[in-house]
Formats: sequence, C-alpha cells, structure tokens
Amino acid sequence: MSEDLLRSLFPSSALKCADTGSSGAVRQVWRIPRLLAEIDSILDETFNYIWVEGEISNLKIASSGHIYFTLKDSDVQIKAVIFRSQAASIPFVVEDGQHIICLARLNVYPARGDLQLVVEAVEKKGEGALMLALEAIKVRLAEKGLFAEEHKRPLPVVPDRVFAITSPTGAAIHDFIRTARGRLPGARIILCPARVQGEGAEGEIIAAMKTVSRLAGDGDVILLTRGGGSIEDLWAFNSEELAWQIFNSPVPVVSAVGHEVDFTISDLVADYRAATPTAAAQAIFPSRNELLKRLNGLMDGLAHFTGHRLEIASKRLQILTYRMKDPKKRLAEWRIRLDAVLARCAKAVNLQMERRKAALSGLAGRLEAVSPLAILSRGYSIVYTGDKKRLIRDSDSVKRGDRLIIIPQKGAILCEVLSSHEDIDTLQNN
Repeated sequence: MSEDLLRSLFPSSALKCADTGSSGAVRQVWRIPRLLAEIDSILDETFNYIWVEGEISNLKIASSGHIYFTLKDSDVQIKAVIFRSQAASIPFVVEDGQHIICLARLNVYPARGDLQLVVEAVEKKGEGALMLALEAIKVRLAEKGLFAEEHKRPLPVVPDRVFAITSPTGAAIHDFIRTARGRLPGARIILCPARVQGEGAEGEIIAAMKTVSRLAGDGDVILLTRGGGSIEDLWAFNSEELAWQIFNSPVPVVSAVGHEVDFTISDLVADYRAATPTAAAQAIFPSRNELLKRLNGLMDGLAHFTGHRLEIASKRLQILTYRMKDPKKRLAEWRIRLDAVLARCAKAVNLQMERRKAALSGLAGRLEAVSPLAILSRGYSIVYTGDKKRLIRDSDSVKRGDRLIIIPQKGAILCEVLSSHEDIDTLQNN
C-alpha cells in the first residue's frame, strides 16, 4: 500500500511508519480494534447518512427483534441490519426479494470485521415518488373541499341496492357478499366488474362509476373495494378524476380499499370509509337482529309517547270538566246579564231621548225667533211685484199703476199702486 493511499485513509498523527531497510527504523504496529475503530470513524466522517438501493436477500429476524439481511445489486452485495427500534416504524413487512431504498450509515462490525449498513428507514422502491405525488393530490383536493365533513352523506338504514365496483375474482367481493348475506339475507348486491390494479385499472373504475351514477337512485349505495397491497397496487384509487366522480355521485359512496392501515384518496372523499370489505358490509347492511331491536325500540318509544300524550290529554280534560259549569245554569246567568244590559240600554236610550228633545226644543225656539212668519204675526207683510219676481224693499222701486202682491201672516192681497213717496205722512195727505 502506497504512503499516499495510507495518508488518505488515516490521519498523519496515526501514521507512524518508516523505512524498514538498512536504516533500521522502528515500525508502529496497529492492533485490530484500534484499526477498525479508526476506519469506522473515517466512514462516519466521509459518508454520514446515505440512501442505498438494492434487493433484500438472506433475511433473518433475530429473537431480539433485529433484522439482518444482505442488500444486493447484480453481482455485488453488502451486509445490513435494522435494529428493533427502527424496524417497528417500517409501515410494511420486510421480506426477501423486495427492492428497497434505505437510509443508512456505514459501519464496521468489530466481531467479524464486516462492513455493513445500519439502516434507519426503509421504503419500497418507487414509493417515495408515489408518496410525494399522493401528498400533492391530497393538498389540491383538500383545498377544493372534497374531504370536508359537511359533504358526507349518511347511509340509508336499509339500502335498496348496492353497486359493488371491484374485481369479480378478488377475495374482497366474496368477503363482502358473505358478510352481507349473513346480516341481511335479502340484500341486493349488483357486481360491477373492474380491474382494481395494474394498467387500465383507473379507467375501468372511473367508467364503472359513471355507469353506476346513471343507474343509481334514492336508497342505493355505491361500494369501491379491493384487498390490501402496496402503494403501487392501490394507486388506481388515488386518481383525481375518480375522486371527483365519487364527490359528484348522486348516492352515498363507501370506500373499502386495502387493509386497515391503508388509506387512499377514495377513502378520504367517500361518504364512509371502511377498513375492510367485511367492515363495509357491516356498515351498509344492518343485521336482522339489529333491525328487530331498532323496531322494538321504536315501538316502545311510540307506546311511551302515546301513553304520555294520552295522560296529558286526560288531565286537561279533567281540568276543563271541573272548570266547566252546567250549561243551563250558564244560560240562565247569561240571560240575567242580558236583561241587565237591556235595562241599562233602555234607560240610556230614554235619557238620550230626553236630552235630544230638550236640545231640539231649544233649537226650535231659536229658529222661531228668527222665522219670517213670527215677524208677520206682529203685523208686518211682504210685498212682491205682481209677477212675484222681485221683492219690494223701498217706495222708489215702484211707480203708479204697478201691481203688487202683499203677503201678511195669512193669505195674500193683490193691489195697484196709486202713488209712492218716501215720506209716509206726505203720502197720507195726498
């Protein structure tokens, strides 16, 4: 090994080597623990944490819970270990043959001098990009309100029909039907076949949703279901277009995709999310015993309500009966009151009549005082021209020979003017 290479691997303070030739220089000999410790320190400083990709093989799980395996790629490999504390946080079962990407640090195992990876986190290859894409879809749809609780519709108590969109050969539909028939023998389940993973699955599921949305009516339910799998297997149920189809569905949608730990976009948009196909059947179809129990509860409630209302009505009737008097007696009382009212009215009328008569007499007297007839009764007369068209007010308005009509208190006098003069004494002398 050249001195330059040694200096690149070890600090100068640790490198104490001299020519072993004729000079007789003393060599420093490394002990293995110190050598491995120095290498381990250099690895930590140089590589720190790194992402490594490869295929798992020779996997073994120790009684301590640690996972030991070989990470290989083509014809090369490296030892790896996942300690129990990190293994508990891995969201899937680590198995031989899996292609993974892991976050690890390099380490030298002193007991065997092996170079190994100490793994801190593991994800299946491709899942990292898919998870980022999934989170981006979640953010977009959440901002548009597709996950909001106020848009969730309740399931009918007993559905008329359930349109199940799933693979006809998968275990999911068989589990669903078996549970549904056990709970409600008359359950109507309509299978809508569609591929649930792989190329073309997304398009078939969306096409089935469109068809079912045209056929479904009030009282129906749409079910999306399949068994568990990797994020790639479930990716068809993370489609944005499918999310909008679920959101705009005319009837409630139940999503039962994967296992309990799996969550897809369809689970978040659906009106009800079931952890498994069996749980979906239990949520959609009430059992016969539950229906009978609910019916008995309703009947008991109705009977209690009816009895309570009858009791209230009976008490009110008793109160009204107590307060109500004999109709004949009530009629007699009203007759007496009517007579009293009539008497008061007659008295009031008589009094009013007297007052009106007195007022009328007063007015008649005043009218009599200003009446022309009263003036005539005192010897005065009214004089008109012969044609009775003009009232004679003074002597200048007539001339000799005019005919006049004189109206005293009684009767009328026709006369002819012999003479007229302003001074009555002069007239008498003439």
